[in-house]
Amino acid sequence: MASYIVRRLLLMIPTLLGILLLNFIIVQAAPGGPIDQMMARFEGLNSNASTGLESGGADGNNSGGNAQRLRGVNDELRQQLTEEYGFDKPAWERFGLMLKDYATFDLGESLFRGQPVLDLVLDRLPVSISLGLWTTLLVYLISIPLGIRKALRHGSAFDVWSSGAVVVGYAIPGFLFAILLIVVFAGGSYWNWFPLRGLTSSNFSELSLLGKIQDYFWHITLPVLASAIGSFATLTMLTKNSFLDEIHKQYVLTARAKGASDRRVLYGHVFRNAMLIIIAGLPSALIGILFTGSLLIEVIFSLNGLGLLGFEAVMQRDYPLIFGTLYLYTLIGLVLKLISDLTYVWVDPRIDFGTRES
Repeated sequence: MASYIVRRLLLMIPTLLGILLLNFIIVQAAPGGPIDQMMARFEGLNSNASTGLESGGADGNNSGGNAQRLRGVNDELRQQLTEEYGFDKPAWERFGLMLKDYATFDLGESLFRGQPVLDLVLDRLPVSISLGLWTTLLVYLISIPLGIRKALRHGSAFDVWSSGAVVVGYAIPGFLFAILLIVVFAGGSYWNWFPLRGLTSSNFSELSLLGKIQDYFWHITLPVLASAIGSFATLTMLTKNSFLDEIHKQYVLTARAKGASDRRVLYGHVFRNAMLIIIAGLPSALIGILFTGSLLIEVIFSLNGLGLLGFEAVMQRDYPLIFGTLYLYTLIGLVLKLISDLTYVWVDPRIDFGTRES
């Protein structure tokens, strides 16, 4: 097993490099880089200033001269910015320097925020972790018992209407359900039971420990419900089908023939085998909810998480922030994938990846 883990860790290096290289090429090819973004802001300010001068009574010759001087300043500034941020170097050299810095977890500094990328990520990380962890926990706590019950009562009225309910929930987009929750429960049109913005109240630091816990869950309830609505169907049906598949296997029939009770058969034999694929998929499900499904939820509920940070970085062409967050996302994803595979061994010790590969 140790040799398998070492091989997987070594394999992460070329995988990480390939992902970074592919995204580096795509981002570089996109029009409107960070220098263009900076110049657009600067030229917008100059345009307003020039308009003010013209409206102040300057003649046409002065206006033309001002415009020509501004163009000269703009060209000089563009050249200075290009050299200052290293965009005068070839792309391959910039990519190599980026990898050298990333090897020591030096993710650089945001071009538009003036803060280290790592600090920005760590500042936003608690919000996304809160949203992702509680969403994943809620989905698993509901979907697994529901899937088991559906398997045991396959074909019954309960199975039919519960399938319909989870499929309807799956069909509802998370952001649309979030708006519905706001309208109904956050003072939109009916009840004002939950807050609309943020993870904590403005007086959070003044509350007692119990008050802080209550305030936190009071704020996180609606975002978690909105994030979880579309995740129940997949896990519920996966659990049901996994248990149905195991229930009809020969070892279950043999256990029942020997006089084992239904509870003993279910939790002593079926549960471990049926839950193998479900529990092993927990790390992957967590990273999926953590990094891919929270952007619109964060925008709607005014939560400053990683999803919103990444979106803003792309819109601003903030290259250090784009590649820094991508590097961390990819690294975390690869590690969680390894943990997902090792979870198989934890759930069922009969599985040995090292022996299988040898």
